[in-house]
Amino acid sequence: MARFAGVKKSILRSGAEGILAENLAADLLDAIVKWQKWLRHEKRMSEHTLASYRFDIDNLLHFLNQHRGRQINLATLAALTLTDFRAWLAHNAAENRVASSRARAVAGVRNFFRWLDRSGQLHNGAIEFLKLPKLARRLPRPVSIGEAEDIVMLARNTPEESWIGARDEALFVLLYGAGLRIGEALGLTHDNLAQKDRITVTGKGNKQRSVPLLPVVRTALAKYLTVCPYPSKPETSLFVGVRGEKLNPAVAQRHLRALRRQLNLPDSVTPHALRHSFATHLLASGADLRSLQELLGHSSLSTTQLYTQVDSQQLAQVYRAAHPRAK
Repeated sequence: MARFAGVKKSILRSGAEGILAENLAADLLDAIVKWQKWLRHEKRMSEHTLASYRFDIDNLLHFLNQHRGRQINLATLAALTLTDFRAWLAHNAAENRVASSRARAVAGVRNFFRWLDRSGQLHNGAIEFLKLPKLARRLPRPVSIGEAEDIVMLARNTPEESWIGARDEALFVLLYGAGLRIGEALGLTHDNLAQKDRITVTGKGNKQRSVPLLPVVRTALAKYLTVCPYPSKPETSLFVGVRGEKLNPAVAQRHLRALRRQLNLPDSVTPHALRHSFATHLLASGADLRSLQELLGHSSLSTTQLYTQVDSQQLAQVYRAAHPRAK
């Protein structure tokens, strides 16, 4: 039972209550451990995604334990009906879990059941017929070109040490000029700058993509590297904190928060909003969706298509403001 030690140390939680691991049969505990290893090593999922999926399975097991009052095993899962899964979702809705969290929970549970099926441990197709809660997709909220320029200019003139200002300037120019996620930018090493006009970025699911670098981005990075007091070794982080360690995303977010307050910008101006701006402004300039999908590292084109709605909204605003018949 040593392999279950990590599972047994924790309480599987749902809301304020929990289910002890002792209420799970050995075959189910073994399956959970192997499934998580598969997600980590074969699918290369991030720790954040692993934790989310783990919570979702724990949530289902907690529900089943409450309503069945006995130890849960693989046979219990094999016998679940569509009505059981619907009751679980309804319970989560009653517990005020938002629709996006419930939709993610279905995705996590489906992943587990599909893995159980592929590995020959059980088959239950009922989960595939469970409808996802309807989600109101939030449109990206980009910053304007002028606002992006103001952020970079103010970062450059920070009253802190000059190299900190140069670092923040380079980071924000990179986010806006290359459309990176904050985690992707902070995951870069000096070795990633080996090519002159592009970088290789590791995105979600450890998927890599090649992103071109504009001259203005290269110039900002070169300026930062010139004044940074820490050595530039190939394997070390490109963006570092005051002690030379990899820059924490919370620090970058805090610095941008201070800049937006000085510029009287809305709370929607975040590092990720600079990525949104990259996509929106490229699309407005004639970029095609497939190319934009590759640049952003989206696995689905439908995600990239959200930016067409943003562009249409902005076009409508311009129309209403400018057309004499709209007034």
